[in-house]
Amino acid sequence: MRLIFILLLVLSGIHESTAQKLPKQDKILASLRVANQYFMNKWPDAGKPIFTNIQRPSNIWTRSVYYEGLMELYRLDPQQAYLDYMLQWGEKHQWGLRGGTFTRNADNQCCGQIYLDLYELDGRKHAVRATAIRASIDSMMRTPKIDDWNWIDALQMAMPVFVKLGNIYQDPAYHQRMYEMYSFTKNQHGGKGLYHTAEGLWWRDKDFVPPYREPNGEDCYWSRGNGWVVAALVRTLSELPQNDPHRAEYLQDFKDMCKAVLKVQRPDGFWNVSLHDPNHFGGKELSGTALFTYGFAWGIRNGYLDAKTYLPAIRKAWNAMQQDCVHPNGKLGFVQGTGQEPKDGQPVNYDSTPDFEDYGLGCFLLAGTGIMKMKKK
Repeated sequence: MRLIFILLLVLSGIHESTAQKLPKQDKILASLRVANQYFMNKWPDAGKPIFTNIQRPSNIWTRSVYYEGLMELYRLDPQQAYLDYMLQWGEKHQWGLRGGTFTRNADNQCCGQIYLDLYELDGRKHAVRATAIRASIDSMMRTPKIDDWNWIDALQMAMPVFVKLGNIYQDPAYHQRMYEMYSFTKNQHGGKGLYHTAEGLWWRDKDFVPPYREPNGEDCYWSRGNGWVVAALVRTLSELPQNDPHRAEYLQDFKDMCKAVLKVQRPDGFWNVSLHDPNHFGGKELSGTALFTYGFAWGIRNGYLDAKTYLPAIRKAWNAMQQDCVHPNGKLGFVQGTGQEPKDGQPVNYDSTPDFEDYGLGCFLLAGTGIMKMKKK
């Protein structure tokens, strides 16, 4: 009996060790390809409007986040079909923005990230790809107003646009204005800022700053909202010049957030939609989990996060998403629908379909490609 018991312990240890290994590159890529192909098959016309409760153009933020992920997939897996799909999207919208050229709304400007990437991909031969997004940001910079980003999702939607414009046109004024807006969101919105320095986490907007509390009495830190900030910092730091005067602050915020997020990862690898109240619509959720995974992988790859500390979390998260969320046909389960807090976009389960399927896929592609880059390094 003792021998059998020892054997069971050994087998259990082998199983646990295997479960915590990351799949090989081709296995990760296969998951990304099948998930992406499901979406491309479902939406062959990249310019087709999106209808949920109302009709919206397909250059809104949800679709833009998808193309962020597809761009990263294309860089690792340069299939012509991916590039054609991105170009079709931009061309059908005439490289314009929802809300018009002079919109100040970060959600409307998110598409500019991909427009500018595509502008640079072909050696800046097609200036039209950058015209509208540059005009939009320039119109903002002609005013002293810096309080536009009054919800934290906006950081991911717009900060990388400012970075890219500053680099393309060799004008650090874009980077400086970005910092002024980021700092206002961090330190002033909601009365005292949306970033809780002691916790290393962000309130989604002023409505969730204390005295607002979750049912268990904790502050409300929404998983995907904090995931957007992690992604914003990753995408900003990835392209921000090393000598930028505010780079150290962005990097410290990134590391502090990762430390805070790591503490509340679920044993199964996912993060709950409410980071400090696991019983408030608790359960598996892909989008926040993918964004945190993306951040951890980037941090390890660039030497900002300790691999021994964060790699086990990446392994658990990726294996959980790949095994529990990806349907055989590529559909993704456990994606919370749009909203601004844990109760929104419910129910979240394997078979549920969120109101928009695009941004969850974008987050998944960012996570997978981020891990692939990390493994290569």
